[in-house]
Amino acid sequence: MYGKQLSFAPTPYSYTPKPAWPSSINLDEEVKLATTTAERDLWDSLAEIYSVIVTLDGVERAYIRDSITESEYTESCTRLLKHYKTILSDETVAREFKDLESFKRRWNMEYPRGTERLRIGLPATVEQAAGPSSGPSTATAATGSAISDATENFITFLDALKLNMHAKDFLHPLLSDVIKSVNKVTDGEFEGRAKIVQWLITLNSMRANEEINEDQARELSFDIGQAYYGFKATLG
Repeated sequence: MYGKQLSFAPTPYSYTPKPAWPSSINLDEEVKLATTTAERDLWDSLAEIYSVIVTLDGVERAYIRDSITESEYTESCTRLLKHYKTILSDETVAREFKDLESFKRRWNMEYPRGTERLRIGLPATVEQAAGPSSGPSTATAATGSAISDATENFITFLDALKLNMHAKDFLHPLLSDVIKSVNKVTDGEFEGRAKIVQWLITLNSMRANEEINEDQARELSFDIGQAYYGFKATLG
């Protein structure tokens, strides 16, 4: 009927199928995501962020299972959080990254514990107080130097607000110093401690060049002032 036998079923239009891929393509050849150094650096940075999220999630799980000590956890978590912030300090990377949830959706990621730790921006050992204890307060055994450092950090932070220093990249490190120095004095809860942590989370969610507004600055000053008085009350 068609003159010669075909190796495939004929079509009404006598269409001869062609291979989807040219024979010159090497399927084992690496596909390059970037063609310039800038693009390659960007993809490398995004890959590092992905790695930080995965690794931090693993560290959180290990800490929950008591597979690592508190000091090991704190050191690893602090290093990963710092690396994450350092990568995102690059405007090009931050622009491509957008935000944590967008990044996770884009790359189909889960890792809830790592995500939550990045959102908070502090190791669990710094974020959480040990809670009330039936034994003597650790504040009574704190050195004068530790108490002095904590007091100085409170005052430095409150002074910064009075001088209208409202940028996230300025306030967050100062408030981190406050909670870290407080934890060296007492591991218990006190009035206002939760507010310090909540403001750290709020600041951590902002971009480095963002600033709090005047209403936020007044509220922050009030909350940290109350926390300062709560802290002093633990000293007896």
